[in-house]
Amino acid sequence: MFEVIKLLFDICLFKKGPQDLPPSVWLLRLLIVIDVIVSFLMVSIRTDWLNSLLQAIVGALLIVGFSWLMLYVSRKRERFYQTSCAILGTDALISFFALPGMASMMIGRGAVLAFILTIALMIWHWAVTGHIFRNALGQTWTFSLGLAFLYILGSYQVMALLFPEVAGVK
Repeated sequence: MFEVIKLLFDICLFKKGPQDLPPSVWLLRLLIVIDVIVSFLMVSIRTDWLNSLLQAIVGALLIVGFSWLMLYVSRKRERFYQTSCAILGTDALISFFALPGMASMMIGRGAVLAFILTIALMIWHWAVTGHIFRNALGQTWTFSLGLAFLYILGSYQVMALLFPEVAGVK
């Protein structure tokens, strides 16, 4: 497992790509569970546990669904396990590092610094997702960053539609 965590860190640092992960159903299932747990912790800071769990599960399903659709359209379905694992794993890592900043913003301590750190992590997450898409699809940085932006925007819209409190609507 340590090797997988190190590979995910290397992907986050743009040293490796999803192709360096093993194509494993077991690893995909494990990373779905880990991503749901970390997402649950992130969302539970601001809402109840059931809503947090539902949002975390939907978030993981969006990642897996978009990954499958993107690779299906580009006729590279054989890369599904590695790409999905890379997106889930890096999402869990970056979200884990964002947890202290989110908690700080919620309690009001160091809110400005926490906000700046959170924005930096969001930009890093976007770049890492673009890096994964670039490697999985064999496309340019520009195309991959655009696709990553559309994915992030689209997933936010789906979450806001399913969970109006995400968008600040009561």
